[in-house]
Amino acid sequence: MQGIDKYARLYKALNYRFEDSSLLEQALTHRSAAKNHNERLEFLGDAVLGMVIAEQLFQQFPAVPEGKLTRMRSTLVKGETLAELARETSVGELLKLGQGELKSGGHRRSSILADAVEAILGAIYLEAGFEAVRTVILDLWQSRIQKLDPNAHPKDSKTRLQEYLQSRKQPLPNYEVVSISGKDHAQTFEVSCQVTTLEKPVFGSGNSRRKAEQEAARLTLEVLDDSEK
Repeated sequence: MQGIDKYARLYKALNYRFEDSSLLEQALTHRSAAKNHNERLEFLGDAVLGMVIAEQLFQQFPAVPEGKLTRMRSTLVKGETLAELARETSVGELLKLGQGELKSGGHRRSSILADAVEAILGAIYLEAGFEAVRTVILDLWQSRIQKLDPNAHPKDSKTRLQEYLQSRKQPLPNYEVVSISGKDHAQTFEVSCQVTTLEKPVFGSGNSRRKAEQEAARLTLEVLDDSEK
């Protein structure tokens, strides 16, 4: 009964209940916590999510050219969107993390949350097949798909940070790779972002240097916004 209660909120948000709870447990296990972690499920979920979103956009926007479809898909599957969904469904509270990640607040880190959402989708695909995970994805993403504007040009976090600083006549940010960990096929990059108005650099992580820089820029913008309040 305890296990059912533990995942009740997540099951309700997904409108899906796992028959094999060990698959869900693996999807929620970060590599810092155990050997049987979620990275392979994340790989699978990422592919399934991209396919489902691409197909839905193709059907829903028949007159929109490929370039705009690609931009809309990127908005829907980017790490920031996945992390938002994770927070909405309380995924962070269920994550199994190693002591180091626990102490550093890994259950709130966007990259870890985003990876867990992809892993959950991969687990659903393994257990119930494509149509089941397709239904879950379209339910979760429905409101975001409805709000899409094919003519909008969403700016990424690095662009927004650059424009923020330029508008205040401040120097551009400086990004540096602080560390690279993990095996070649599953590396994690940690990047620092330093701006002149903040005493300390802000750190972001991701499975590529580009994603880590985007995450660092996003978190820097949050710190700058808070400092102006």
